[in-house]
Amino acid sequence: MGITYSSVVDAPRRDVFDWHSRPGAVRRLLPPWQPLRVITESDSLESGRAVLGLPGGLRWIADHQPDAYDPPARFVDSVGRDGLTSLPAGIAVSWRHEHTFEALGDRRTRVTDRVDTPVPEQLLKQTFLYRHRQLADDLAAHQWSHEQGVRPATVAVTGTSGLVGTALTAYLSTGGYHVVSLVRGEPRGDDERRWDPNDPAPDLLEGIDAVVHLAGASISGRFSDAHKTAIRDSRIEPTRLLADLAARTPNGPATFVSASAIGFYGYDRGDEPLTEDAQRGTGFLADVVADWEAATAPATAGGLRVVLVRTGIVQTPRGGPLQLQRPLFEAGLGGRLGTGRQWLSWIDLDDLLDVYHRALADPRIAGPINAVAPEPVRNDEYTRTLARVLHRPALLPVPGFGPRLLLGEEGAREVATADQCVVPRCLVDHGHRFRRPKLEACLRHQLGHIVENG
Repeated sequence: MGITYSSVVDAPRRDVFDWHSRPGAVRRLLPPWQPLRVITESDSLESGRAVLGLPGGLRWIADHQPDAYDPPARFVDSVGRDGLTSLPAGIAVSWRHEHTFEALGDRRTRVTDRVDTPVPEQLLKQTFLYRHRQLADDLAAHQWSHEQGVRPATVAVTGTSGLVGTALTAYLSTGGYHVVSLVRGEPRGDDERRWDPNDPAPDLLEGIDAVVHLAGASISGRFSDAHKTAIRDSRIEPTRLLADLAARTPNGPATFVSASAIGFYGYDRGDEPLTEDAQRGTGFLADVVADWEAATAPATAGGLRVVLVRTGIVQTPRGGPLQLQRPLFEAGLGGRLGTGRQWLSWIDLDDLLDVYHRALADPRIAGPINAVAPEPVRNDEYTRTLARVLHRPALLPVPGFGPRLLLGEEGAREVATADQCVVPRCLVDHGHRFRRPKLEACLRHQLGHIVENG
């Protein structure tokens, strides 16, 4: 019972151990298909405690063991108990997880996970395939940035409680960046600063090297007048004020990275390959995105390097369309949307994090960049691929009136059935490496159907 899983990563042992010791490591290693969430991270691999949330309000407690702590060679955690909510897991499952790191010369490390538990290996294998790939890919990305002469800096991030923001802060923190979350409530520590989107404090960005601006109301939902107003008002004026403040702060940021969206290109572009030079399209979202991007002009005028990340359809079961589609397809109720001929420009969540990292670390990049995978697919191909990964049929097409009932006529047209063949020319021209350029590999990684050595 249990599992022993080992792999070799191209990084010094000290770097690999330090990565595990930084804030965000648990979030980076937690598989997105599992019904777990991070409540608190451990503050020490020697004697700290991490708390994970389980369904039904239950808790999984991971206690680190001081007597097994031997940096940078080993640390150990085991299941613990702290209150009634942790009793079921603590009683039902014995669990001792030993993490070991063996130096293979100066630049390579063998990472081994040994878990003593009655849980069978076949139920744990996908988790450790995922963890080891995440570790290797993250370390490679940060090694690349170091090779460019970029060193960990202080990065202020808005929208850190959102899907992308939560993942990005963990990604940057484990890579050695000092991340300062700009929050709307009261700060809970030195790593947070209070941000009023409509009246940012004059000293908000003092000592900040770069800004990543992600905040904005979710586009998901019925396109009522109130919803459209929230989409627009949460983006344009807050972005302009933040960009203006960044430009006016004497010891403030040199780089301003702002979220954007491929909605810039409009909802009905057919087979036209859309690079960053393509003309903007028509429709509500195209208008909003154009104004959103224009709102960063004060930062550009102030001499900052400004990058606009035009994001495609993000693939993760933690949110977005895949979170909605997964249970339907697992139940055998999935199918193409409408004709299925519309183009879907998608991106793996971790590839999107790499794009933001590149925007921070590569001084050659400025202006809009298309954050999409290099191989867009049509909706019917996406449907077949998702069904194949989940080993389910996809025989029930979704009629056109379905999205219209949920999103309204305009929302269905601009979101559910949008037809955009967007390509990442800027990233490709700069030699950017995508972790998962092909859809099937992306869905397998995100949904726990990874093919070993595939």
